[in-house]
Amino acid sequence: MSALALCVPLLALGTAAHAAPDFAQVKDILTKNACLACHAVDKKVVGPAYAEVAAKHKGQADAAAVLTKHIKEGSTGNYGPIPMPPNAGISDADIKTVVEWLVAGAPQ
Repeated sequence: MSALALCVPLLALGTAAHAAPDFAQVKDILTKNACLACHAVDKKVVGPAYAEVAAKHKGQADAAAVLTKHIKEGSTGNYGPIPMPPNAGISDADIKTVVEWLVAGAPQ
């Protein structure tokens, strides 16, 4: 019984570790890297809405790797003919935060 009592807090910590990043933090990253010039959370601008990107990659085992690559290197043809340019200036830590948010469904 005491082993079970020790596991419950660890389970709670593990669940919290997989929670989506706070949207305010993500919005700051998106703003400082000019991502919002082409994307919005819930509607297409030049590029797709973040909610659309999240839905397209939902449940894919390689979603984080694919999205990281698209952000770093750019992409073409995934959402139409307009290419997404590479974002060399965004830090790896910021990309990780944005990708975690997208994989979690782009919650606001």
